[in-house]
Amino acid sequence: MVVDAQTDREKMIAGQLYRASDPELVTARIRARRLVRAYNATDPEAEEERRALLTGLFEHIGDNAIVEPPFHCDYGWNILLGAGAYVNVNCVILDCAPVTIGALTMLGPGVQLSAATHPVDPGDRERDLEYALPIVVGTNVWIAASVVIGPGVTIGDNSTIGAGSVVLNDVPANVVVAGNPSRIVRHL
Repeated sequence: MVVDAQTDREKMIAGQLYRASDPELVTARIRARRLVRAYNATDPEAEEERRALLTGLFEHIGDNAIVEPPFHCDYGWNILLGAGAYVNVNCVILDCAPVTIGALTMLGPGVQLSAATHPVDPGDRERDLEYALPIVVGTNVWIAASVVIGPGVTIGDNSTIGAGSVVLNDVPANVVVAGNPSRIVRHL
């Protein structure tokens, strides 16, 4: 009998099939939900309290980064937010794999970054398996309102993503993309 030495958390971060119902992951999501609930309930002027909550939630939060409540995420410890980054209201980050948001990047209201995904094979889904792929958003990127960015996507520095776009493929640096599915509409 072969015993798998990897935990579901290790599999999740490595982009392998894992069970989100694993007790360690359930506990981690509950922890994140409590921190997010506390963060979303803070007074707008409670900057120190807000910073402390995000520092406890995220893997990294750069200087002068701002996250406007309400905000939602799965775990928090897979989110790296660069200096001066701005996350507007109602953003959702499903950080089952690392999600890196570069310095000076701005996310408009309602943006969704989903590293989480599910297998196409119905048998894998029936066995409660899913997987995740990292998302990397470069420096000085503008992601407009209601954009959805899928698992495994990298967005290059200085690019702009038009409102309502669905981004499922990598975006090079210095371009404007828009649409569903998104496509390059202009080079900068």
